[in-house]
Amino acid sequence: MKRQHRNYSTSFKQKAVELSYARGSVKQICEELDIPYSVIHRWRSESKDYGKNSFLGRGKPKLTDEQKEIALLKHQLKDVSEENEIFKKGSEHLLQERQEKFRFIKHHKFKFSVEKMCKVLKVSTSGYYNWLKAKVSKLWSYNQILSASITTIFNDSFESYGAPRIKVALEKLGHFISKPRVARIMRANGLFARRKRKFKAATDSNHKYPVAANILNQNFEISRKNQVWVSDITYIETKQGWMYLTVIIDLFNRKIVGWSMSDNLTTKDTIVPAWNMAIKSNVITEELVFHSDRGVQYASCRFTDIIKKHEGLVIQSMSRKGNCWDNAVAESFFKSLKTEWVYKHKYNYRSQAELSIFSWIETWYNKRRIHSTLGCKTINEFEIEMYNQNVAA
Repeated sequence: MKRQHRNYSTSFKQKAVELSYARGSVKQICEELDIPYSVIHRWRSESKDYGKNSFLGRGKPKLTDEQKEIALLKHQLKDVSEENEIFKKGSEHLLQERQEKFRFIKHHKFKFSVEKMCKVLKVSTSGYYNWLKAKVSKLWSYNQILSASITTIFNDSFESYGAPRIKVALEKLGHFISKPRVARIMRANGLFARRKRKFKAATDSNHKYPVAANILNQNFEISRKNQVWVSDITYIETKQGWMYLTVIIDLFNRKIVGWSMSDNLTTKDTIVPAWNMAIKSNVITEELVFHSDRGVQYASCRFTDIIKKHEGLVIQSMSRKGNCWDNAVAESFFKSLKTEWVYKHKYNYRSQAELSIFSWIETWYNKRRIHSTLGCKTINEFEIEMYNQNVAA
């Protein structure tokens, strides 16, 4: 049988609450007074919170001015807390397109109010409900595909590619879009390329060895392989101590043809092994200019004697004193290496640094990295293009 609705006076409610505390058994009082268990609990709670102001009107407490102010502050605090939680969970969507914000709102509508989420994410409530009714646009679907591709390319580049290189990589996948659009999608997904930082040179030009003339003279436009090699040395920090990286770069294709790592700056452990690697992997049949700075490693008798063995084929060239632009290509390589790779790692051991540098040079830089100086091509793509041009000629 359905329970008949009953109205209780303020006095009845107060006495019922007092009796429940006196008896110590809510269940017994409910049975004796024929009151639902939940009702007496509600009365007890209201009496505890509002005291004398309990059970006024139709059972609703009449608040004092102070209690009204406290209730308002509690409500405002609850709103602020909820907005902060929405902001915390949805902050990554703030820079994204409206559809992504709407998707966030849809996925969290059972936890937060739609109105508050729209306010925090700065979209209109009507726009959200219109989006729910509408079909997914082709533009949004395509942007999702682009976002996935851009993220993959960015991560594959060790977070080094900016919008220009990613645009080129997308074109190779058949996506022809503008650089500004790539940049917008990258920002929306929180993808930011690493920026270059300054570094200091590792070579010492204060010595008494003879210095070669500057034959290269900043002429970095080369027409064939093994026409000009440039070299330089930089340092790599590890907890075990410094490591020194020596590289030899072919200016024609920007390939690292020789390199070495050592724990000291002696000639025999820096340029000599790097030179031996370059010579083993390349056959020198025409004149080759070998350019470097004035470091003691390049000017020492030990290395110049090696150059002289190739007399008639290899000509040594050195930068002018204090002019970093004369060896700009090598310095640019080091900036890329450190920004894109070294600064991301903390090396505990020298062997760890050596393996890491090997991986970056041999599996990424020489194989898959896009080079702006090569017309935004990889070294391999550039060499194939040059080969095809020579065959056609």
